[in-house]
Amino acid sequence: MTRRPHGAHHPDAYAESTAPLPAPELTEAECRRCGTYIAGLDGRYACGVCGWVNDHSEGHRRLPRADEDPDLPRKGRKRPERPPGPPPEARTLLGPGR
Repeated sequence: MTRRPHGAHHPDAYAESTAPLPAPELTEAECRRCGTYIAGLDGRYACGVCGWVNDHSEGHRRLPRADEDPDLPRKGRKRPERPPGPPPEARTLLGPGR
């Protein structure tokens, strides 16, 4: 796999836009390392067999910025704190007293 230089982005590639991002496209290819048939989103792949991952810059579309994320918490809002210890699902799987 060859890596693209970091300065390869055009300045207007991330121009401000109010249009919503299009839905990702499901793409398919063969893993470049082991040949397994894999699927990805917009040309970005990760092989579950050998662990190969292609570079994010090889995708068909630009990745969304953080401020374009619909799940981004509003300013001033904090994430709820998690209680200490294992998650509740792990406690039920282990059984009582473990």
